[in-house]
Amino acid sequence: MREAPQNELLGLDLQELTAIATDLGQPSYRGQQLFEALYRQGIERPEEITTFTQGVRSQLGEKFSVGLPEVSRRFVSSDRTARYLLGFPDGESVETVWMPEGDDGEQGDGSEAGDEESEARRWRRATICVSSQAGCAVNCQFCMTALLGLLRNLSAGEIVGQVLRVLRDQHVQVETERVNLVFMGQGEPFLNYENFMKAVRLLVEGVGIPESRMTVSTAGVVPRIYDFGAEAIRPKLAISLNASNDVTRDQVMPINRKWNLGKLMAAAREFPLRARERLTFEYVLLDGVNDSGENAREVVELVRGIRSKVNLIAFNPGPDIPFRTPREDRVLKFQDTLVRAGIPTFIRRPRGRDIFAACGQLKRAELVEVR
Repeated sequence: MREAPQNELLGLDLQELTAIATDLGQPSYRGQQLFEALYRQGIERPEEITTFTQGVRSQLGEKFSVGLPEVSRRFVSSDRTARYLLGFPDGESVETVWMPEGDDGEQGDGSEAGDEESEARRWRRATICVSSQAGCAVNCQFCMTALLGLLRNLSAGEIVGQVLRVLRDQHVQVETERVNLVFMGQGEPFLNYENFMKAVRLLVEGVGIPESRMTVSTAGVVPRIYDFGAEAIRPKLAISLNASNDVTRDQVMPINRKWNLGKLMAAAREFPLRARERLTFEYVLLDGVNDSGENAREVVELVRGIRSKVNLIAFNPGPDIPFRTPREDRVLKFQDTLVRAGIPTFIRRPRGRDIFAACGQLKRAELVEVR
């Protein structure tokens, strides 16, 4: 696990920042001011903290940097989705996606949850897709990030820094505009659990984004699903299902060999949902692999009785990935089977596919031209 570098402020909580302030001979309330400057105001340098005297600012600037990632490259899609390649001081980088007017727009529901979902989307300003690791070790066969392997975990500051950098670049104030976060970028958040959860708390308490506007997706790290359910502050949970039986899931998601569908669905059924909350199951449809009528009926049985919804994602193609996108009629037929069984089911419209920013396409920036 990568810890926050000692000279970077971003990623430190109120208690840690208060200790820095008192070490500089300042009263403890300076820690709160430092906390607000970092997370609410989004400063880039300690010298920008206007509530501090010039002398204190100079002391901080000599010993610490803020630690915001740099924008190495930025790509803009025809649908206004933006993909950022963000660089860190050690030379590593990750990708973060900005989706204006919401996330991968869900189409069609056929359920009582539809009105609630539509109402939420009407007020949505934008969604930021955040990475939790550089690369990924889970090795889902349909995902371009898997081709990188795991390079390293991100610190809490590097996770929060992605959000702050994109908010600053897009000139967004969370106090006046609705921003949603989805931890569905590069990496498996539950394999970087402590840093991910610390980042969540900082985003809620510092940046001011409510946990109700956050969703984290896991490929099925079962022990951490139980840990996550016990957290006092936590985003909503999405589980990447992507297959309806163990034989297929073993092939497309090797993590299933460690925690199979029986263990995964048991954790899903025991997950402590809050009032009006639904568990989300993400299902990437792969032509001729997991998109048959029988697959749809098996999904119905898997999720039956769970207060949930299903997001269907037609496979987003990319270089070196040996799958095809199913025809639209097969996607609609799959959805219809689930809806008829009473399961709220949405089709997620791809965003930023032309710049390799869609689900499963985050890998390397040189694949497309910068605009």
